[in-house]
Amino acid sequence: MQQPYFKKRYLSQIVTSVLIAASLTACNTDSDDNDTPDNSNYTLQLLHMADMDGSNATALENAGNFASNVDALRNQYPDNTLFLSSGDNYIPGVRYAAADDDSMADVEGINVPGVGRADIAMVNAMGLQASAVGNHDLDGGTEEFASIIDTDDTYPGAQFPYLSSNMIFADDENTAPLVVEDGLIASEIPNSLASYTIIEVDGEQIGIVGATTPTNDIITDTGDITVLPASDATSDLAVIIQEKVDELTALGINKVILLAHMQSISIEEELATLLTDVDIIVAGGSNTLLADSTDDLWDGDVAEGEYPELFEDADGNDVALVNVDGDYKYLGRLVVEFDDNGNIVVDSIDDEESGSYISNDDMVASLSGEANTAVDAIVTAIEDVVLESEGNIMGHTDVFINGLRASVRSEETNLGNLTAEANLWYANLIDGIDTQISIKNGGGIRAEIGYAAYPAGSTDADDIEYYPPAAYPNANKEEGDISQYDIQTALSFNNELTVLDLTAEQLKEIAEHAVSDVTGGRFPQISGMSLTYDETQTAREFETVEDADGNTTLTQTVEGQRIQELSVDTNGDGEYDYTVVSGGELVDEDSMTFSVTTLTYTAEGGDGYPFPCTAAGADCSELNTDLTEIMTTEDPGNSDFASTGTEQDALAEYLQSEFTDADNAYNSADSIADETVVDERIIRSESL
Repeated sequence: MQQPYFKKRYLSQIVTSVLIAASLTACNTDSDDNDTPDNSNYTLQLLHMADMDGSNATALENAGNFASNVDALRNQYPDNTLFLSSGDNYIPGVRYAAADDDSMADVEGINVPGVGRADIAMVNAMGLQASAVGNHDLDGGTEEFASIIDTDDTYPGAQFPYLSSNMIFADDENTAPLVVEDGLIASEIPNSLASYTIIEVDGEQIGIVGATTPTNDIITDTGDITVLPASDATSDLAVIIQEKVDELTALGINKVILLAHMQSISIEEELATLLTDVDIIVAGGSNTLLADSTDDLWDGDVAEGEYPELFEDADGNDVALVNVDGDYKYLGRLVVEFDDNGNIVVDSIDDEESGSYISNDDMVASLSGEANTAVDAIVTAIEDVVLESEGNIMGHTDVFINGLRASVRSEETNLGNLTAEANLWYANLIDGIDTQISIKNGGGIRAEIGYAAYPAGSTDADDIEYYPPAAYPNANKEEGDISQYDIQTALSFNNELTVLDLTAEQLKEIAEHAVSDVTGGRFPQISGMSLTYDETQTAREFETVEDADGNTTLTQTVEGQRIQELSVDTNGDGEYDYTVVSGGELVDEDSMTFSVTTLTYTAEGGDGYPFPCTAAGADCSELNTDLTEIMTTEDPGNSDFASTGTEQDALAEYLQSEFTDADNAYNSADSIADETVVDERIIRSESL
């Protein structure tokens, strides 16, 4: 655990004392007294958040304390506070879907049930003033995105503008009606989409510009929204953002904040050096925790950098970059002065005041925070719906099932294996289809099934222990039980499944793509095959090419050379009997075709996967077998909470068949919990 936050504990008392002292000084000082310092600097308190897209349970547990901390810190600077989000304010999953329950009609701030609306109602109740568009904000498609933002009868919608300077929302019929002119006052344009807005804080106009990862058209459902730049190059993105910043400075605004949802903080760090006249960058999408030595952190959390990170822009002026981890775990707070030219004064940033504020009871008490009753009511309503899903038991495990973000995006995990196996088993229920391989993207796994904790008295990260799911007595859930809630949280996107045929050459290209980024969402989780890759070799590269009709094609620009070995279990007996790649070279590339099950998302090019459906002019209906259609007669029917032919249904049915109870528990341990476990399906090697 980091040094406790005793330096921040009494901030509310300190600030109050300073204000009282200042007031008394003003009352007892003659107006002509020239001994009073003349400080013309402007002070801003920026509160910020991002990435409420991980564990539903964690987010719901933290939301109330987070909201209380927002109110408490806002009260310390009542006239000088700005509250912003850098995107991913929600994610499809159990709490997203719970907002569509009929009971939500009685919840103030929602009033009209609809997916995602509870999350927006919560940030409305906290007083959010603007947000960048994140990738997960669009996971439900543009029609759902618009329904969450826009007002609907008595549902107020987002009471703030969503911002992105590199997404052309006017090109999509669902988002076009929400587009407003750039540069309007944020409080006057709720339920809207723009590139940038202006917020007046204590007489000063602050320009707020949004930007979203250029890969958004690959990693989420952007419909007909045009995402720029086509090159995905950070330098090209900087040109687009700079154009909007220049429009703001042309209006006389000299304080600019960029809300950047880039998925990797390294891109925001690069933007900081490429742009001019941007004073603060609020990063998002990477769940990067920045903190200083006075910040208290949740057990197991480690700061990945100082809060704030400081850079010089293209003109040599200071830029502060801030970020916090998601799920309402931390509230970011930057208190900073600006000089007369609108430049931040780095020396004014005090780490006893600025930093990441943990959302626990102790912090609420130290800030003398009061409950945000509106947020608490929304959380209670969602939890009431979730409670039912926790009581629907699908299977049992004796081990922690690893779906941690860092793990599933970089290595084989037991949850990756389990859900890939479930998809393969599910596909093979179909008569006449002999499917050998299952491939899915690690980024589609959103949470673990189980929990981690320190032994009594320890705060050493090396001591952390991992357990199967905890009991939930109120829902009659026993320790180790896997519930509907667990499945919905871990596989929150609930992608549809499809089966298609691949040649050996196509299978190698897909494997190359899967390991071209060994920390990103495309990293594979597999069943029915084994691969060995060399990270030091050339990674596959690709680009999105758009033709005159607006159709996009994923085109390989650099052939990958990382896959060294690749074998397939053609008989389903656990033996990898057929060699596809050996020593980095294809073996008998024309001798066999493989039947593969994957997510419809990846089959159609999600995460850049080069399945045949992504080829120019491909007719996906002829290439793929959609399991949502064919499984209506083949599905065992032991679970009915998820749609037939989806990954949640596949996992639920598989658990009901193979791991039903404590006597038939899942027991394949993960290496994170048992160091003796060795990866056998995905092997990383730098020398063969």
